[in-house]
Amino acid sequence: MTKKDTQTEAKNAKFVTLQEPIKRGTNEISEITVMKPTVPALKGLKMFDLLQLDTDAYITLLPRITLPSINKNELLALDPADFTELTTATIGFFVKTEAEPTATLEA
Repeated sequence: MTKKDTQTEAKNAKFVTLQEPIKRGTNEISEITVMKPTVPALKGLKMFDLLQLDTDAYITLLPRITLPSINKNELLALDPADFTELTTATIGFFVKTEAEPTATLEA
C-alpha cells in the first residue's frame, strides 16, 4: 500500500477500539471501523443535529457507516464512553482538515 493509499484510507475511515466489546452471539466486537458518511447515508438526518452530537441522530447514522454494522439495540447498550468515541470519530469527517487555496480575481 502506498503512502497516498494510506492517507486516502485515513481520510475515509477511522478505527475505534471499544472499552467494552459488543457481544454478538458467541463473538465479541472490540474494534469498529467508522466510514466517512456519504450523502445517501445522511439522508433523513439534519446536519445541525449531527454537529450538536444528538444521540438520536447518531443512533440512526452509525448503523449506516460502521463496519461491522452496529444495530440500534447494540448502540443503545454501548458504554457511554464508547458511544462518545464513535460520535466524535464521525464528526471529524464534517470539517476540513487542510486549508485549500482560494481563487482570487486580479484586475
